[in-house]
Amino acid sequence: MFLKRYTVAAFLLIGLVGAYIYAYITQDSYSLDLFGVILPPISIAVLVMVPLVALYIASVLHISFYSLLSNLKLRKYNNDYDKFVLAIIDALFAKKERKNSFKTSRYKLLGSILDNMIIAPISEMKSNSENEKLNQAFTIINDIKSGKVVDLKAFGLRKDNEYMIHNNKNAYINGDITAEDVLSHAQNYADSFCKEVYVDLVKKAPLHAIEKYKEYLTQEAFFEILKRINAQENTLEVSNTTIIFFMENLRLDAKDYIEMSKITSTEMIPDQRLKLFESISEKNEKGMNAYIYTLLDLEMISVAATILDNSQENEFINFKAYMALRECNKNFNIELFI
Repeated sequence: MFLKRYTVAAFLLIGLVGAYIYAYITQDSYSLDLFGVILPPISIAVLVMVPLVALYIASVLHISFYSLLSNLKLRKYNNDYDKFVLAIIDALFAKKERKNSFKTSRYKLLGSILDNMIIAPISEMKSNSENEKLNQAFTIINDIKSGKVVDLKAFGLRKDNEYMIHNNKNAYINGDITAEDVLSHAQNYADSFCKEVYVDLVKKAPLHAIEKYKEYLTQEAFFEILKRINAQENTLEVSNTTIIFFMENLRLDAKDYIEMSKITSTEMIPDQRLKLFESISEKNEKGMNAYIYTLLDLEMISVAATILDNSQENEFINFKAYMALRECNKNFNIELFI
């Protein structure tokens, strides 16, 4: 638009200059000698206008060149703006792997900072921005947080992304997918989510299904299995060999073994319970405290006393204190000593 105005003004000026010279200065003509070739006579007014036209052409070329440079620079800014919006969306969704590259120095600075940040809204985000992509991201995040199931394919999130996990949990809670669906297609879900689902699975599933997905066994799931042994509801018959097999990849400490003994004390047959912790203590020194606790809890005082008498002076101090008080007819709950 400005170039059109400039052109109109330039030719108007050139025309006025030519008219003024022709009307008020001279109406003569002049023949130019161009490299030995004599050109036909040309009005002096026209000859004066020729340099002005040349100046106009040169100025237009100059303006066009820098306009082109400006447009290219503006295009870089516009492209970087679009990329920056995508970088904001990546930060909103807490993406770990980001591949944003910016051409302009200012966006490079802002982008390098944003690519190493996660944006955590303090409240529900309003989807009323001027950018449609941001509005879509705001709406989807709000929907996920409210418990809805949304399609996240367009955002290219990894299966271990927190919003992907949250969305899958929503689908699981809403009944869109079952524990069997998740574990049988575990490659599509985060390991942490599979382990959470497995905890629910072991509460009611048969033993063969529990063993099928044993790789997702956690301490919490293992304790849920123990609670079902000989229980009145959702009962589960599990041998000591199988129990020890389940424990192979769990990192249990002395307190965890004692907790196992507490859990099995309610439903497990005393003889099985005793043999279980005897076997555990033989394979792992950390299980000895649980074995002694089991003996004392089952009132097998003489066997426990034999083990304590044959132990080092600084071992099992708590149980020795308990035994000493019993000998003095001071009966305390064994739970106070563990």
